[in-house]
Amino acid sequence: MPSQRFDQARPFLTLGLVVAVWLFLPVAVKGLLRASFFELQAPVMVSTSYLRDLQEYWGLRVHSKSELIAAGRDLARVNASFELASQQNTELLGEIRRLEDLLRLPPPAGYRFEHARVVRRDFSGWWQRLVIRKGRNHAIPVGAPVVFTGGVVGRVTEVHAYTAVVELISSPAIRLAAAFEGDQRPVSFQGGINPTLATPRGAIEFVPLDIFASPGAPRRLVTSGLGGVFPAGLYIGQVTKVEPSTDGLFKTGEVVLDARLSELTEVTVLVPLDPS
Repeated sequence: MPSQRFDQARPFLTLGLVVAVWLFLPVAVKGLLRASFFELQAPVMVSTSYLRDLQEYWGLRVHSKSELIAAGRDLARVNASFELASQQNTELLGEIRRLEDLLRLPPPAGYRFEHARVVRRDFSGWWQRLVIRKGRNHAIPVGAPVVFTGGVVGRVTEVHAYTAVVELISSPAIRLAAAFEGDQRPVSFQGGINPTLATPRGAIEFVPLDIFASPGAPRRLVTSGLGGVFPAGLYIGQVTKVEPSTDGLFKTGEVVLDARLSELTEVTVLVPLDPS
């Protein structure tokens, strides 16, 4: 009987021993083991991502010629509109440079655009992360801002050999300086605790008392450019509610983020041209 009880308790004793050893391991050893485990997983995740791309390619091959012609016409219209927007953007950049030279202002920080495919999504109530298919092999630094067509995605928090981890703006670990569109006064934005299938949301603090917003009259929230991470003017979300804070000096509010954050397949990393 004692030996039978020991055999039944052996898995729990082994688990307890492993947990005890892990608790007493130095932090440097834990970090090394975690990075090594991630690097071992990376080839599997990247291979799966390439297989999904191949599957999508062959899925598109089965479309009829009429569907492809219609898609080509739609793409031609989009390209024409983007070409016009590109010309207008070039003219505006030239005017900005002329004004900077006239006022002797220092040029803003430049960025290199590094497009990357999403390998994996890791969502929970406490963190919201993406793994992208580029890392040190493309000189992506820790802390680089990540964007997409709908605005801010998040910030790079870990960089490995061929992959990188992006903390989404909806994560409670993200805090940044923001501003209401058309208003230069900064406010503080932070991600929230978001359920997996719900619309992502965040919170703002230190909102001036003369700012009002409601579901019927939302206000756009953009990055302020303060802090040196995100360029100014990037879209964050819609502020749908503000109310006085407990101290009565400012307001707090709720921000509805872009629902596409949980469906992204490709993002753009803004790599600073000046590492300093």
